[in-house]
Amino acid sequence: MKKIYLSLLCIMIAICSFAQNSAQQKADVIKKTSGEELKGKIIKITDADVSFVYSGETAEYVIKKSDISQITHSSGRVEIFSQQVPPSETRQKDQVAMTATPVDHHNKIAIIPFTFLMDNQPGADAIGMKAQQDAYALLNQHSAGYTILDPRSTNAALVQAGATRDKMIGFTMKNLCDILGVEYIIDGTVTQNKGYQTSYTSTSDDTKVKRGDDNKVKGVSNYGSSSSDAVQRFDVSVSLQIYMDNNASIYNESHKAFLSNTDGSYSGPLEYLLKRCPLYRK
Repeated sequence: MKKIYLSLLCIMIAICSFAQNSAQQKADVIKKTSGEELKGKIIKITDADVSFVYSGETAEYVIKKSDISQITHSSGRVEIFSQQVPPSETRQKDQVAMTATPVDHHNKIAIIPFTFLMDNQPGADAIGMKAQQDAYALLNQHSAGYTILDPRSTNAALVQAGATRDKMIGFTMKNLCDILGVEYIIDGTVTQNKGYQTSYTSTSDDTKVKRGDDNKVKGVSNYGSSSSDAVQRFDVSVSLQIYMDNNASIYNESHKAFLSNTDGSYSGPLEYLLKRCPLYRK
């Protein structure tokens, strides 16, 4: 009888062990480039991301393919992801620090200083920063569901990471999103070109009458003067680009002011573009 009970116990242990091993074998295993392994169920694989649910949980996570080295599917098939790092990212590797995980990027926006061109030549940085501030002020009132990083915090983070305007060409938009911890970056250019000049001429006449002691007119003198002024007018246009943290461009439009102006104002074209961008909410 004892032998029967012992046999049944061994069979039950074997069944439990087999069930446990089967459950482990059914799990998909994601190995990240950092060496971390994630076990669970892969829901979907796209060109850029992998949707994943941890074992025993229901929350779905999205992991970028660039962060994955390989996937071992529950069937046993192993999928290797080659990591091709662009040269520009390699050069900036020591400078770019991850300040947030991709999950923390979600629905966050940063506006970087605009480029200002005067007659197609680099202009004052102050105007580019003013355009950045104006874009923030307008979009911040119409960005329900999004969090917009204020320009001062944006500029400080860029300077600390070495991504100044003269060196920004060495950074991808993904680099900048990682530095700022955002999902979207708005970049823009304000262009002012000298247009026609408006001239104004004014004249004035002054007549003096000379009278004698008897109040009779002795003579008449005429004096005249004229002056002219020229006012410079400007043709103004704004270009606006929006990028995601995977380097994808989702908006790239330009708009020129309908009429030239004398102060180089760009507010009309800027507002026109922001109201039509995918991040604007009425």
